[in-house]
Amino acid sequence: MIKTLIFDLGGVIVPLDFPRAFQEISSFTPHSADEIRRRIAATDLYVRAELGRISAAEFMREMSCQLDLSTDETTFRRIWCSVFPPRTLIEDQWLEQLHERYRILMLSNTNVIHFEMIRDSYPILRHFDGFVLSYEVGHMKPAPEIYREAIRQAGCRPQECFFTDDTAANVEGALREGLDAVQFLSCEQLRAELAARGAHTA
Repeated sequence: MIKTLIFDLGGVIVPLDFPRAFQEISSFTPHSADEIRRRIAATDLYVRAELGRISAAEFMREMSCQLDLSTDETTFRRIWCSVFPPRTLIEDQWLEQLHERYRILMLSNTNVIHFEMIRDSYPILRHFDGFVLSYEVGHMKPAPEIYREAIRQAGCRPQECFFTDDTAANVEGALREGLDAVQFLSCEQLRAELAARGAHTA
């Protein structure tokens, strides 16, 4: 029996639009969107931020140097967070109904700048009972430690947790730790997966 539902954030709760973000950033640098993508991929700054090994201020300073980016902190935060369009992939009302029956957690590889914006901008987060965030835990999916922390916060056995993530490797990591897990493709597909397990709304 499922007792806890665990959701990834980007690509499950909120969409990810990297081309949109690279285009936004390009307005403040001499580089094209493609060059910005290449420069970000060539550095370990993003991983360090998501592991909590660098402060927000250090990240902004080092990333600005990497991208030849000239802007103030407010603008940096806005364009860095433009990867997240304003809509959600999961319906707020449906998640609210699920929350009436199940404990709901978030398990995300994320950084403090992104999560602060999401927490402030997406009311859907009010339905979550807890957040297992890579920059706080110090581990990223698919490392086993981050799933074990999610299981600890769930307060039930691994097999009583259902997890969904848009990345196959992260789903496989969850399965190795004993969670029931599926790759997220759409809200409709997720509804069907939960219904097949007897997990439903009131």
